[in-house]
Amino acid sequence: MKKNRKVTMEHQQSYKSPRLEIRNYLTDSFSNEMSKDIFTGLTADQKFIPSKYFYDERGSILYKQICKLPEYYQTCTELSILEDASAVFMEPFESGDLVELGSGANWKICKLIDAAKEPQGENMRYVPVDVSESALVAASVDLINKYQKLEILGIVADYTRHMNVIPSDFSRLIIFLGSSIGNFSEEASQIFLRTIANSMTPGDRFLIGLDMIKQKTVLEAAYNDSQGVTSEFNKNVLHVINRELNADFDVSAFDHVAFYKEEKEQVEIHLQANQRTSVEIKDLNLSVPIEEGETIHTEICRKFSKGSAIKMFSEAGLSVEQWFTDPKGWFSLVELVKSRV
Repeated sequence: MKKNRKVTMEHQQSYKSPRLEIRNYLTDSFSNEMSKDIFTGLTADQKFIPSKYFYDERGSILYKQICKLPEYYQTCTELSILEDASAVFMEPFESGDLVELGSGANWKICKLIDAAKEPQGENMRYVPVDVSESALVAASVDLINKYQKLEILGIVADYTRHMNVIPSDFSRLIIFLGSSIGNFSEEASQIFLRTIANSMTPGDRFLIGLDMIKQKTVLEAAYNDSQGVTSEFNKNVLHVINRELNADFDVSAFDHVAFYKEEKEQVEIHLQANQRTSVEIKDLNLSVPIEEGETIHTEICRKFSKGSAIKMFSEAGLSVEQWFTDPKGWFSLVELVKSRV
């Protein structure tokens, strides 16, 4: 067993019970980072807001609702693959840590825990990592009640910056589901995946979800649902900024816009001003005029071919061990290991 890395980052222990501990690494530095991100984004020629700020408590609830929408095929398709392949993924897992980056609802993680050799989460520590403490605590408590032998170390952190705080004292199955890698630009995905690869040791595995390229009509319907939940989720980022940075965005002045750019193989999501408006962000001492028709870019959702994904993994120092997909080829789950030098 390898020794645990020494982690120098300070954290607050916000919750502790016999089988559950929550560590919060999002202290003042996260608030400072948010201030920098929002100032940079709203003063750019093409205004933007990083999509990680969607996920406060309300945003997490809205995302769970999105996952159940009929147009949003990703979740049900990924769950169907997990249903068929979870025993294969968990077969080598004798004991250790099940690390989930960007944890949310427990539907997917339960498939893996249920497929483990030992019942009730015995010999397993689940390590969820998420920026929303309230969502992480709620999901963790639910799992503790469901699995009587499971231990949980919840980490409130930004996994794009805080991989070093995730323990490595046991062998790990690191999971990154939902095609969240698609929310990264090509450059950012390389940096992130290299960070994952560099953190892995012999015996560690990495399970990643990929949304594959498909018909434009299917993709655009998934991000423009008939119930308007995705629209509310997109606009929620303005509520977050209003609350966290003492701003006065008029949320009703913006419309949700999502479209597929075939030449870039990605869905782009924007907030488009339906009138001339402005926002005062008191904590940043910033006033931003926004013209009618102008957009704030809030998210990209890149789509992949098998070839483009393998190239992305290889350039980051990761090798494919197993590849699973659904009958339509709409979604993939890929097991990766660190490439041998």
